[in-house]
Amino acid sequence: MRNEVRYLMSQEQLKRYTVIQKTLEGTITVKEAAEVLDLSARQVIRLRKGVKENGAAALIHKNQGRKPANTISDELKQKIINLKMSDIYKDANFKHFQELLERIENIKLSYSALYGILTGAGIKSPKKKRRFKPHRRRKRKPQMGLLIQMDGTPFDWLGDGNKYTLHGAIDDATGNIVGLYLTKNECLHGYFETIRYMILNFGIPVSIYSDAHAIFLSTKAGKLTIEEQLEGKVCNDTQFQRAMKELGVTTITARSPQAKGRVERLWNTLQSRLPVEFKIAGIKTIDEANEFLKSYIPMFNRIFSVEPQEAESAFRPLAAGLDLDCVLCIKQKRKVDNGGVFSFYGKQFKVIQKENQPSIPTRATVNVFISSITGVRVEYNGRIYETVPFVKPKKSAVADDPKETKSPYRPPDSHYYKYGQNLFKPVTFEESDREILEMLQEIFLGKYRKLA
Repeated sequence: MRNEVRYLMSQEQLKRYTVIQKTLEGTITVKEAAEVLDLSARQVIRLRKGVKENGAAALIHKNQGRKPANTISDELKQKIINLKMSDIYKDANFKHFQELLERIENIKLSYSALYGILTGAGIKSPKKKRRFKPHRRRKRKPQMGLLIQMDGTPFDWLGDGNKYTLHGAIDDATGNIVGLYLTKNECLHGYFETIRYMILNFGIPVSIYSDAHAIFLSTKAGKLTIEEQLEGKVCNDTQFQRAMKELGVTTITARSPQAKGRVERLWNTLQSRLPVEFKIAGIKTIDEANEFLKSYIPMFNRIFSVEPQEAESAFRPLAAGLDLDCVLCIKQKRKVDNGGVFSFYGKQFKVIQKENQPSIPTRATVNVFISSITGVRVEYNGRIYETVPFVKPKKSAVADDPKETKSPYRPPDSHYYKYGQNLFKPVTFEESDREILEMLQEIFLGKYRKLA
């Protein structure tokens, strides 16, 4: 029995038993035992009493050898391992996998327990942890809506080997995603749709912080000479800058990626999570992805957003009567002809006049609105007109009546232009010098005889 007890006891418990036994034998005092065991004298006295009554078993915890009530069964551990190794969850990092287990598989457990199960099975998290580097981060804005960081990043979001660009906007104060939109390439349409989602769901922000992409800033900006600036020359706004001015939003250009680090870190998180979410939801196309993102944004914000310093939001509601489609579009000026037709990049469009709309005068200058949402529309004197593609009718090359057919004129063979060159002997300058002198002499003598 004693050997069985010693086998169950740990090394620390064996040490305590040996020291307490020596106090019972009188070899050492209670004070000396307290110093050796790093305990108080009162604790040593309590342990002496227990060993004296129950032997070494008094030093063994009563729960030792028992399985905890909340222990994870071997079957559940194996199920978790199998799920992580499956094609759906294999690319999810440990933290994301913990959330997916609770949301989809209805398995709730702590991160430390999950980490122990997966690492014990030799599974490593696909998300690499960066070595911590001290960096002084810019302080967050105190109110939501004061500053929005915007950017786009290409990545294999759908897992089909093709890179698509995800356009995104994140609030600086809370870390909330306020807009996401996926397109084939980085484009103005992607940013306009990101802005549209933000305005309809959050409001109009105070300012937007972006990089120096040509969408946000003209390529000619900063290239004007001092002389040109003194002459009053300025760079035209991009279509994005023009739209933001109409909404009353200030645009700020970052000088480096580190300056807009919040949106850059967002990409790291989304690149780890979104492809897994798309795979679980069965997303295969860009249109399906954009529809899915509308429901994914609130779920993401519930997990990662933080409380702002001030509860009052700086977002402004969209003004009543302002047509957002007339702002988030490309605007250019054109002139219409007497048929209400205008040309735009090699294509022609005809203005459609409704019953309650006045006609547009000939040669009038109109504002052309181009959008992938509403198509091509025209604005004149504050009124919006729809348009349709127009193709001018082709003129027939040959008339149907043979009498009206005109053939090219051909002169007859007796015409001067065909035989006239043979009427005169061609003039040449092949006579010798002697012949020329004789001819001049005859002319001179003839004139002399007439004078005489």
